[in-house]
Amino acid sequence: MAKKVLMKGNEAIAEAAIMAGCRHYFGYPITPQTEIAAYMAKRMPKIGGTFLQAESEVAAINMVYGVASTGKRVMTSSSSPGVALKSEGLSYMAGSDLPGLIVNVQRGGPGLGGIQPSQSDYFMATKAGGHGDFRMIVLAPSSVQEMADLTIKGFDLAEKYRMTSMILADGTMGQMMEPVELNEPEIKEYDKSWAVTGTKMQRKHNIINSLSLIPDELEKLNFERFQRYKQIEENEVMYEEFMMDDAEICIAAFGIAARISKNAIIAAREQGIKVGLIRPITLWPFPTEAFAKAADKVNSFISVELSMGQMIEDVRLATGCKKPVTLCNRAGGMIPSPEQVLEAIVNAAKGGNK
Repeated sequence: MAKKVLMKGNEAIAEAAIMAGCRHYFGYPITPQTEIAAYMAKRMPKIGGTFLQAESEVAAINMVYGVASTGKRVMTSSSSPGVALKSEGLSYMAGSDLPGLIVNVQRGGPGLGGIQPSQSDYFMATKAGGHGDFRMIVLAPSSVQEMADLTIKGFDLAEKYRMTSMILADGTMGQMMEPVELNEPEIKEYDKSWAVTGTKMQRKHNIINSLSLIPDELEKLNFERFQRYKQIEENEVMYEEFMMDDAEICIAAFGIAARISKNAIIAAREQGIKVGLIRPITLWPFPTEAFAKAADKVNSFISVELSMGQMIEDVRLATGCKKPVTLCNRAGGMIPSPEQVLEAIVNAAKGGNK
């Protein structure tokens, strides 16, 4: 049985990536995820892997593109403005159907913003990872243990569906230290006959390319890709329910906001208010069905976010606007307190919709 080790969230991601078989890391330092790059710089040379601090975020994602083309497990990490710079490369990877893992430990924005925690890259991750029609699997950890577990899961899903997975963590998760149990994962083998590995004169050349100049062919590729995305929506949704059995109010939250919300829920229950939580673990695919079912029994929803309100749009869509959905938020690097969330719960219990 593996021992628990006290680690930062960023360190847990890095070690879990190595355990998952990643031997290639390309990145660029930016707060609050720099510990991932620092950890990889120390560990990769010792295990025969490759660490390279690229000259820019744009260079880093294109190096990931290159290694992913060979079928090897590869990752990069950054924070909000750095991930924005990687968006072109992410689109090229999607257009080439390449697996890879990208980690975004979010900071306040827009622009350079600040270095404090945020969840304001939700739209960028789930709606607009880059140009064109494509999706990324987006995993949102709420503990250091999940930082590790979802990193391993992210690699597996990326290879299973030949697409990019993203760990979307807020800065708190990256900097927080907690005990984490690191178990050697079972590394699944997937077909990689598509990879560029050298033919040895035994097969046709594989060509990795996102360019398709014939409209009919490009349309066909897009429809085939979205059929794969449909399978992910049917089979890979992950979420947690907390005290939802008799809930009359439902909180939607992920990451550090979910942890804060649990404290507020316990305090509200002590006041006799029946409130629960649905925590999306996959932000895409979003747990639409769970929220749709909740909409048939609760009176209202509260979306707790470290943003100006982004996930709230998916909550409203998932619930079909059957019940009011209000926002409890802080932005720019500020974190809601349990007292603020409790106040929003009390207001909702009184019938407030603001």
